[in-house]
Amino acid sequence: MVEPGFPLDRTVDMLRWAESLSGIARTGLGFTQSLYEQERFEEVLKVASDIRAAALDEGEAELLFEEWLSAVGSGVAGYVTPKVACAGIVGNDRGEILLTQRADSGLWLYPVGWADVGYSPAEVAVKEVYEETGIEVEPVALIAVLDGLRLGFARLGLYSMLFHCRVVGGSLQGHPLETSQVGFYPRDALPQPLAGGHRWAELAFAAIDGEQRPCDFDPPRSPPWREIP
Repeated sequence: MVEPGFPLDRTVDMLRWAESLSGIARTGLGFTQSLYEQERFEEVLKVASDIRAAALDEGEAELLFEEWLSAVGSGVAGYVTPKVACAGIVGNDRGEILLTQRADSGLWLYPVGWADVGYSPAEVAVKEVYEETGIEVEPVALIAVLDGLRLGFARLGLYSMLFHCRVVGGSLQGHPLETSQVGFYPRDALPQPLAGGHRWAELAFAAIDGEQRPCDFDPPRSPPWREIP
């Protein structure tokens, strides 16, 4: 979650711009054979690192530039894309939602983790719920696909896939390294600080209440790097 040095909206915008420029530059470096273009893409990458460092009040723009540059691949392997995370939205028979407190940040959120190679998105959601909370679930429906960077959930390009899941077994037991606390919470007493709840909480409780809705997603913008009025 963003911890801004600027006002939140401006910080989120700057992070999006930095990551977008970085992705364009690194992808260009992965495909181009032109020395002239390589130099220009490296300049764009330096600008991106400066923007990101300014947004987060970090003074390590040069280190970030070197890290980005060292990660450049070749051809398809060098095409920069967002990471993917898969989450489980889990309710109980009292209409409460399963949440975890992240050990690294102290933020509260639904069980979620990076997509693993060899697993389907729904399988990752099931695995993450069990690993983080001890609760065994089965997926019911995909309820949302959200752009974490655009909405201020994350500091890097990230798509989050939210699956409504039904409890089938297990008992509450938090992961000793990833979580500080786990539990079921009612909608009128959600723990704080809650990461991005303004965007996903209503969707989550609608699913828990048994409402059937189309999968939610962030509406497109034109051009995509600007806010919707």
